[in-house]
Amino acid sequence: MGKLEEINLELKESLNIIVGQAHFIKTVEDIYEAIITACPSVKFGIAFNEASGDRLIRTDGNDGDLIKKSSEFAEKIGAGHSFVVILRDAYPINVLNRLKQVMEIVNVYAATANPLKVIVYDDGMDGRAIIGVIDGKKPLGVEKETDKEKRHKFLRDIGYKR
Repeated sequence: MGKLEEINLELKESLNIIVGQAHFIKTVEDIYEAIITACPSVKFGIAFNEASGDRLIRTDGNDGDLIKKSSEFAEKIGAGHSFVVILRDAYPINVLNRLKQVMEIVNVYAATANPLKVIVYDDGMDGRAIIGVIDGKKPLGVEKETDKEKRHKFLRDIGYKR
């Protein structure tokens, strides 16, 4: 009988994570090319769990620490064909559209700087699947006018709106 597991993925401040599903051995190289061409100054690590053949965690990136951390997270998740990307000096918004154009990518479950929990089903034999994610925390209420002003100011302060 299988079981559900909650995998906690905690990141240092200033890092972002993208978790998704893809389907082919060349995925890790295609993700590398998509990220680096979308945002050349980004530092990142990629890990991709093969689901057949050698069933290795394939890695790439341009920052050794982030490659290591993405590999550790991919191993914790342990679901075939899942991938983990960890970014520094960029936000997921900078690379997501390019990633969505990668032919092998089937799904993106999360793209966040929040604490992330990945809900995994383990079939008790040799299969695991990502069921979903918990991204951050529950809302505490509906924004008021002062909250809107704060949001507008923040987006302009970081240069995402004029």
